[in-house]
Amino acid sequence: MNEADLVALGGFLALFAMMAARVPVGIAMGLVGVGGFAAIAGWGPALNQLAISPLRTVTDYNTSLIPMFILMGVFATRTGISSELFRAGQSWLGHFRGGLALATISSCAGFAAISGSSVATAATMSKVALPEMKRAGYSDRLATGTIAGGGTLGILIPPSVVLAVYAYLTDQDVGKLFIAGVVPGLLAIVLYMLTVRFGFGRELPRGVRASWADRWRSLAGIWAVALLFIAIIGGIYLGVVTPTEAAAAGAVLTALIGILRGRLGWRAMRECLVESLRTSVSIYVILIGAMLFGYFLAITQTPQKITAWLTALDLGPYPTLALILVFFLLMGCILDAMAMIILLVPIVFPVVQQLGFDPIWFGIIIVMTVELGLITPPIGMNAFVINAIARDVSLLTIFRGVMPFVVVDLLRLVLLVALPGIVLWLPRTMG
Repeated sequence: MNEADLVALGGFLALFAMMAARVPVGIAMGLVGVGGFAAIAGWGPALNQLAISPLRTVTDYNTSLIPMFILMGVFATRTGISSELFRAGQSWLGHFRGGLALATISSCAGFAAISGSSVATAATMSKVALPEMKRAGYSDRLATGTIAGGGTLGILIPPSVVLAVYAYLTDQDVGKLFIAGVVPGLLAIVLYMLTVRFGFGRELPRGVRASWADRWRSLAGIWAVALLFIAIIGGIYLGVVTPTEAAAAGAVLTALIGILRGRLGWRAMRECLVESLRTSVSIYVILIGAMLFGYFLAITQTPQKITAWLTALDLGPYPTLALILVFFLLMGCILDAMAMIILLVPIVFPVVQQLGFDPIWFGIIIVMTVELGLITPPIGMNAFVINAIARDVSLLTIFRGVMPFVVVDLLRLVLLVALPGIVLWLPRTMG
């Protein structure tokens, strides 16, 4: 091993040590990036990178959509759209066996389309759907497992903050990534509903059939979600607006909906702005740390060496891809979604390019793999979020309830790896 290899190894060990000590991942990556760069190139160039990286990151046009989508999600949570989504799902699906669980999946999908966050989706739907399912006699395993599984839709169904970060890290078209997430997201909804119906068959209570008048009346409360989805995804697909313009329009429209419904006064507006600012700053800190860490990886040539090593194994494209995905799954047991994407994608992306895989398709596959990490023990961020709200339900019960969704997600991942056209068909037809 030469000096650069030793510095790289020491940097990774230091990074994982700091993360184990609960140092924020952005700070840890930044410290390792600057320190490692300085060890090879000297403190002058390292401090120069430290000076310019924050400005480059926060002024990058491709990252400006992130705070807009976060603000839209915060507004959506405050305006009570989640409750109306659940009521609509309950009206149309509640009479089926397990209808409230099916309604939870559909409302998770609707809320994901305007929040872009799995954790926010799981937390919000825990407050809305869990009490209703418990009152209807649903087991804790079924109720919490459904919410944890449905919550993962927030990371894939556009607009997704994680997809936006992947686009920034790999210099891909974020609009194409959003459109590429539509079909896999719809497939997930269908498979999750089938999982509820056939995976929990004996535990499924039957609900009350709503009248047709109540069903049509329930749709009046969710017109806002349809409007937002059409404005954002339709505008991007047709090429009418850029993703950043769509994000800004979505935030404004969500605020207007909240104001018109009387749920977003000046005080609530200020609280939403502060909350979205805090979340956005935390993501920007991670992105700045990732940029500094990326300079460190570049000067040590770590991605190129990993690419050369994997190529020398001569396993072929798909076995190598399988190794990468298994590695992501294992790391998902100890890292949260954003940390995984920002830390690992810059390392493995050159390998993927060398193997000839489509970067848009790979982005969806990686995000789906990260999805699995959100519900896989021992970390399973969505399970911990639900447990923090439903204190009377143990983590073991939640993980038992979510395992059928883990199996279905693995099958869906295999399907989309085998048939990449399912992912790429829609982005190839974009205007």
